[in-house]
Amino acid sequence: MADKDIRMLVEGVVDYLEWEKTIKANGVHRPVTRDSLLLIDFLRFTARKDICWEEMFTLHTLKEFCDVSRFKHASRPLIALCGFLYSNGKISKPLTTPRKPIDLPDPFDPYLRQQSHRVSPNYLRLMKGILASFHDYLETHHIALAKVKIEELDHFLAEQKVSRATRNIHRYCLRGFLRYLHRERRMMNKDLAALLVGPRCFAEQKPPKFLRPQEVQKLFASLSLSTPSDIRTYAIVLLAYTLGLRPVEISTITLEDISFRKAELTLPNRKALNPITLPLPEQTLKALAAYLAKARAQSPSRHLFVSIPFPYAPMQSSSVAQCICKAMKQVGLPFSAYALRHTYAQNLLQLGRSIYEIKEMLGHDEIYSTQKYLHIHVDLMRKVLFHETL
Repeated sequence: MADKDIRMLVEGVVDYLEWEKTIKANGVHRPVTRDSLLLIDFLRFTARKDICWEEMFTLHTLKEFCDVSRFKHASRPLIALCGFLYSNGKISKPLTTPRKPIDLPDPFDPYLRQQSHRVSPNYLRLMKGILASFHDYLETHHIALAKVKIEELDHFLAEQKVSRATRNIHRYCLRGFLRYLHRERRMMNKDLAALLVGPRCFAEQKPPKFLRPQEVQKLFASLSLSTPSDIRTYAIVLLAYTLGLRPVEISTITLEDISFRKAELTLPNRKALNPITLPLPEQTLKALAAYLAKARAQSPSRHLFVSIPFPYAPMQSSSVAQCICKAMKQVGLPFSAYALRHTYAQNLLQLGRSIYEIKEMLGHDEIYSTQKYLHIHVDLMRKVLFHETL
């Protein structure tokens, strides 16, 4: 390694850590101290190994360093450093860790290809993970797919360390696959899908949680616009409240989906494959314009919402939900991100919209899904019982 390479790496690390401090000053939590220690270790590692500048930021070097590093998840700060150097023109391409592809044999792969035209990409990825786990289970226990029994299916589901709701999703995915094996592939003499049911739940269904008018006012009064993160949160909360969008729908909005001239938002890949074009309220439209003008980083991604710390990757649905929950928690509203979606449904109900209209606006595939959102017309109930108008 030449002295020039050492100086370039030291300058790059110092510039990156200074940039990290500015990000933390804007309200974004970043473990700067830990990153500093880790990058100092990386400096020592490259000097000891005599690695030149062109070889520092490769997957081979990253793997070697992670194998000897005393820090867990050592790759994360290094990938962020590479992204920072790339954005400043110091290296030719950013460093990314490739996802390990999941290769499934027949009949798993043909089934997933068939479903790719019917479900969203996110749900297809979920299905692939569930079926991959099921395939591994069959391989481990030496069970032939064509001879699998309902007891073995139950045992597989019981082994999954997931919540009851997630296990229901796994069961739903397996039922679709079993129907495919029986009806289309003729691999099974009996349709096991009808037998793959969960335990009966006798508890009453909980009514949806939604915000009262004073709680909505309290929430929006607390939202600040002082930092890029605040401006992004404000736009996300408005999309959830004024359009009833799910976190996953907000995370998948692209720049091409917004028409400022028509004041419309198009959702082509909505859940349950129900594409729709929604009118954007003026306040929401202005919030999106402010976010694009003042807060959104110059990311190569076409997704609307991207992360504020480098590498400016598209926000995941979990991050969108976290933004909404954090905003409500700051004003003492212990609700989930879906509370704003429930509030949107209640507002439509109180405006006199029919359940069928609300079903279309929420993007539900079945009317049963909409009924769960609309247990009670709360204002009407209180007016009748207590002569009170909220």
